[in-house]
Amino acid sequence: MGLSGVQRTQKFAKYLPDYDWKPLVLTTDSRDFYGYDESLLSEFKDVEIEIFRTKDHNPSKKEKKIKIPSWTKQKIGRYIFGWIFFPDRFVKWKKKAEILAGKIIKEEAPDVILATAPPFTDFLLGQELATKYNIPFVVDYRDSWTSNEFHYFPTPFHKKKVQKAEGKILSQAKKVIVISRYAKELLLRQYKFLSYGDILIIPHGYDLEDFSAHSDAKPDTNMMTITHSGMFQDNRNPKYFMAAMGEFLKENPDAKGKIRLRLVGAMRKSHLKLIKKYKLEDSVNPVGNVSHSQAVKYLLESDVLWLMLADRVRTPGKLYEYFGARKTLLVTAPDGNMKDLAKKTGAAFTTNHDDLRAIKENIASLFKLWKQGALPKVNEEFALSYERKKLCKELAITLSNAIHISQQSIS
Repeated sequence: MGLSGVQRTQKFAKYLPDYDWKPLVLTTDSRDFYGYDESLLSEFKDVEIEIFRTKDHNPSKKEKKIKIPSWTKQKIGRYIFGWIFFPDRFVKWKKKAEILAGKIIKEEAPDVILATAPPFTDFLLGQELATKYNIPFVVDYRDSWTSNEFHYFPTPFHKKKVQKAEGKILSQAKKVIVISRYAKELLLRQYKFLSYGDILIIPHGYDLEDFSAHSDAKPDTNMMTITHSGMFQDNRNPKYFMAAMGEFLKENPDAKGKIRLRLVGAMRKSHLKLIKKYKLEDSVNPVGNVSHSQAVKYLLESDVLWLMLADRVRTPGKLYEYFGARKTLLVTAPDGNMKDLAKKTGAAFTTNHDDLRAIKENIASLFKLWKQGALPKVNEEFALSYERKKLCKELAITLSNAIHISQQSIS
């Protein structure tokens, strides 16, 4: 699969062997999805890793093009699935995975189990395998679970059932990994048996090798390019930004032809219609879904990188890739963890996601700085702290500690 959600797990698998760990990856075949990137597998060419699939993987098969559902359809779908499946619709995969996992454990004798979610079926599977085979178990939250406002529980009974399952998993896990302080605080408030030291924050990051592969990529000096990388998921909508950009160009005709908004990633039809609505046909370039390597190249060819959020819950991986590009940031989001993090770069212009006037003023300020050649860059020391290989070292240490803790409890 492609898109930003796969990067964390894929890069962990890539760099764990550098710290004397051999990843045994239990997964499935490609499923219907709206983003694919077979090129990511090529990064494992010289890596000591084994991939086990519950179905044969056929990269040559014709990929079915899936339309991105509207936000309304997504909410309805999640509500319906909440009635039918526990903990999520991927539970149908669990039985096949259990059988294959038993073979892997018998033949490979793994030292520790790392389960990453969503889907949260992974956590249930990891827990059951840890119990059955007496193997230490670590969980990695890429999104919050029961405290996530984007999870829909049909009734209080459904939510209580999931909370009970989550609590049981957390009490058994040797270590809990989350991506942000906000996510850690949610768990500590909800599950009082957890201590501060039980939860480790390993944030998202970027792979330095991805960027060094495009060291010759440079922005067009005749055009200020603002790039948004990734989908406008869930409740995110680019309408305020496009409206602000439309007004800015109307009030500053000299900027026409000198400023461009590049949208990298799959787009909803309703979002594409905004380009025409705000008369931005000559100023907005929707390039569609591309490989991760090409997306990185687009970042490096940009002057400004735009992040848009409409909530305080999500922790989008794209922001950390933006750090890796060392470009000026434009963040339109509610006050919260992501906006605060961007400010620490020393290169961020921030405003609320729906403040049309403030967004327009930021575009004007950025355009002025661009003409002067004075756009700020992300602080180098700050950026290096989010490099994937460095973050993977923390995971490697955590896995080693999980084994040590397990051995102590046995003795």
